[in-house]
Amino acid sequence: MTTAQSVGASVDVEAPAQDPRRWWVLALLSGLSFMILLDMTVVNVALPRIQDSLRFSDSGLTWVVNAYVLAAGGLLILGGRLADVFGRRRLLLTGVVIFAVSSAVCGAAVSPATMVAGRFGQGVAEAIAAPASLGLIALLFTDPKERTKALGIWSGLVALGGTSGYVISGLLTDLTSWRWIFFINLPVAVVVLLIMPRLVRESRMVRAKNAGLDLPGAITLTAGLVAIVYGLLQAAEHPWGSASVLIPLVAGVCLLAGMLVIERRAKDPLIPLGFFANRTRTVVNATSLFFMAAFISYTFMLTLFEQHVLGYTPLVSGLAWLPLSVAIGAGIGLGATLTPRLGVKAVTSAGFVGAGIGLLLTSMIDIDTSYPGGILPGMIVFGLFAGATMPAATTAALHGVTVQDSSLASGVQNTMQQVGGALGLAVLVTLALRYSGDEIQRGVDPQVAMTEGYALALRVGAALMIFGGLLVMVLFERVDPELRDPTAEIVGETTAGRS
Repeated sequence: MTTAQSVGASVDVEAPAQDPRRWWVLALLSGLSFMILLDMTVVNVALPRIQDSLRFSDSGLTWVVNAYVLAAGGLLILGGRLADVFGRRRLLLTGVVIFAVSSAVCGAAVSPATMVAGRFGQGVAEAIAAPASLGLIALLFTDPKERTKALGIWSGLVALGGTSGYVISGLLTDLTSWRWIFFINLPVAVVVLLIMPRLVRESRMVRAKNAGLDLPGAITLTAGLVAIVYGLLQAAEHPWGSASVLIPLVAGVCLLAGMLVIERRAKDPLIPLGFFANRTRTVVNATSLFFMAAFISYTFMLTLFEQHVLGYTPLVSGLAWLPLSVAIGAGIGLGATLTPRLGVKAVTSAGFVGAGIGLLLTSMIDIDTSYPGGILPGMIVFGLFAGATMPAATTAALHGVTVQDSSLASGVQNTMQQVGGALGLAVLVTLALRYSGDEIQRGVDPQVAMTEGYALALRVGAALMIFGGLLVMVLFERVDPELRDPTAEIVGETTAGRS
């Protein structure tokens, strides 16, 4: 979910060519990216313990996830531009320092506010370090075949970090304390900070004349999203018409409207509004919101269901998520194989609808649900179809873009996914909490009410996925199914420009 960004008509300078130490650098960068992506999922299994220890409210607990994804999503494109302008090594090391400090804050947290602040810092660190990491790999590996291999290794370890977070979290939470899911990051950060400056030379891009960073655009985007998510979560505990809900919602909408004005007037906007003139790109980015809204809400609520209702330990809960990782991996391979044969539209729409069916299967849970019969079937169906969607949707996100805009296209899609996860979690958790609260007031057993609330939210998530599939089916244009390597094209172009 990360990408390197380019800055307008900039030209790359000081880029190392075929450095003999490049494989050592790749190992460090891959380990760092593994650690960063690990922390995006590692909290999921530990959420119930974190809630009990720090006394989070049910709605407040979502901020442990949302603080991270809002910061990462809102600042990702800016992070790529900062790396290009001020130096990839410098930004990478800055991101590592921020990540280490934020991890220490999370591990030592004694209140919800401290934890949320630390998680926000971790998200900022991802937005800074991840684009710089990918950019360094593209520049260090100048041979196209080697670059493809290096990016494959990097991507594989990043994916492994995301999926192994469940098991690692379960082990650490069960055997030690939930605090160690954060403290474990510190030794890795120290190693990177000590070794990376000795192995990697600086590389940056020279900004085109009058080009800017568009800090106002990034700040208003992130602040607007935070305000809207806060308002939505307030609705779990207050009436929709109350000031506690309306004030942050209105403020968030005004900030996002201000962001559009800023982008329209900026000489070098963070996201040029003309980018969305292409119908297919607009649809795939809109459906990315639905996809991650359903995905993150699914993992969040099912984890709470497993531990609060079914009584799973963190370790058992972590192991219970392994089939999802396997199914997603198989689905990605299937999607990559079928996309050139059946087309991007067919694979993307079928993937969305199939994933929605998986959520519908999962929504049939009750307090007596067994794992083999009630959780596993929906998990496999959801994972397989969600995974199949990923290669096709990525291809659609690059539809019709120029070489110069390919990094922007990937960055926009990644940002939309993060934003979708945050907004979806806020909406669906609020829905589940309001429903279960009303049921409890009517005398329903709390565990039954909680389960019914989760099931309702899962059905809404399924509807979003199926609706997304229908949008793709109706509105997608014909997309060239051949997958591209936009990062390699950018590096090739800048190298040619120097020769």
